[in-house]
Amino acid sequence: MKKTLATMILGLGFTALVAGCSTNEARTDSYDQIIEEGKLIVGLDDTFAPMGFRDSNGEIVGFDIDLANEVGERLDVDVEFQPIDWALKETELTNGNIDLIWNGYTITDERKKQVDFSSPYLENSQIIIVLEDSEIQTKEDLSGKVVAAQQSSSAVDAINADESNIIEEFADEEVVLYPSNNDVFNDLASERSDAIVVDETLGRYYMKQNEDISYRVLEDNFGEEEYAVGMRKEDDKLTEAINQALEDMKADGTYDKIYAKWFAE
Repeated sequence: MKKTLATMILGLGFTALVAGCSTNEARTDSYDQIIEEGKLIVGLDDTFAPMGFRDSNGEIVGFDIDLANEVGERLDVDVEFQPIDWALKETELTNGNIDLIWNGYTITDERKKQVDFSSPYLENSQIIIVLEDSEIQTKEDLSGKVVAAQQSSSAVDAINADESNIIEEFADEEVVLYPSNNDVFNDLASERSDAIVVDETLGRYYMKQNEDISYRVLEDNFGEEEYAVGMRKEDDKLTEAINQALEDMKADGTYDKIYAKWFAE
């Protein structure tokens, strides 16, 4: 039987909708459900190296991945990593498609309105990266330049919150936004942008992995920050359990071993 064009389009739209939905049942009583099912669902952007990303074999690996797996062992649950659209991370959490946002997730006042945070477990900053031969030396030199960052990232939040209001002097008075930090670095390498703003942990890891391109980090940055795990505001028991596990890991040296694996010189 032939299908009309309208029917085919409707069918494709339905398929795309189904494909975009998580197969996990929405959580309503997270901690008890997690323990009962023995499964903890972590949402992440799987391009954010070295926190959570895919290696050459397509496996999700990283610093936060190792931390989350260790927490899972201590809670006696399996950890399932769910790649999500980073721009919709809080929506995925609120809707119960994931239990945690754990992927270099920066504590900000705006995010505190939507989620609860664990205790901070890693310090970070928003660095400015240019190509080695760039004329840009300071934050003020970004005036009139094209600056790129990942959409819905803490880099954008930091730029917008900067007291100098330097964003008003960027080209077109805005930040050029891309879905992933890989896109952001590619934009700089191809010289479509003059500078990029990214998390220091990701930026320095990326530069080390791509030494064929000469990058330079400015001394100026867009502020210090801290990483933490994001949870629904009603999930007090889960927050307490995550905090206790992280505290125990730091006390018994497990955290330091994982840190050295990813960040040691």
